[in-house]
Amino acid sequence: MGMTYTRAIGKVCGYLVDHIVRGLSLSRIHPNFLTALGLAINIIAAWQFARGRFLAAGIVVIIAAIFDLTDGPVARETKRVTRFGGFFDSVLDRYSDLALYMGLLVYYASINRFFYIVLTAIVMTGSVMISYTRARAENSIPRCKVGFLERPERIVLIILGALFDRMAPVLWVIAVLSNVTVIHRMFYTWDETRALERAQLEPPASEPVKEHSINI
Repeated sequence: MGMTYTRAIGKVCGYLVDHIVRGLSLSRIHPNFLTALGLAINIIAAWQFARGRFLAAGIVVIIAAIFDLTDGPVARETKRVTRFGGFFDSVLDRYSDLALYMGLLVYYASINRFFYIVLTAIVMTGSVMISYTRARAENSIPRCKVGFLERPERIVLIILGALFDRMAPVLWVIAVLSNVTVIHRMFYTWDETRALERAQLEPPASEPVKEHSINI
């Protein structure tokens, strides 16, 4: 019965992102600057987390996410896609993620919540390992983009936890699903590498013997 709420939100977000990308492309701003700006804004969000101002932190993370979403499309729109740009984006994304969790670590330490310090540390480990397993796997297999909890999903969860003051359950979800994603990628890579190794061990198919007729 008509358009669902999810599709409606998706269309609105897509519309806004398209217009932001178009505006940034016309400004000729360099995509790498957008990437660096995203990191700087996430550091501000981390500071808000450290002070226990979760609502403010959530709003700042949304602003940072705009630049995280647009640096790649702006690079394609302005024909500035480079190998270094992809590498730079990936490295700064890791720093952005870790900055947010560091802010949470400082906050939980300041209120003496030892259990949540450990939980946040587990979340940090799982988040980094998601990226590491993919990068390492793709040295051996062509592609390893399996698993549910990639960076956009983690950012959405952090925003929801901050805005609705539900960070504790969000940390539990990320802690579990990030490590499930890592395990999924490990099994996927194991399966793919076995298939590649079997293919290498198989003897090449022998070519059919051609019959030569002799015309007399």
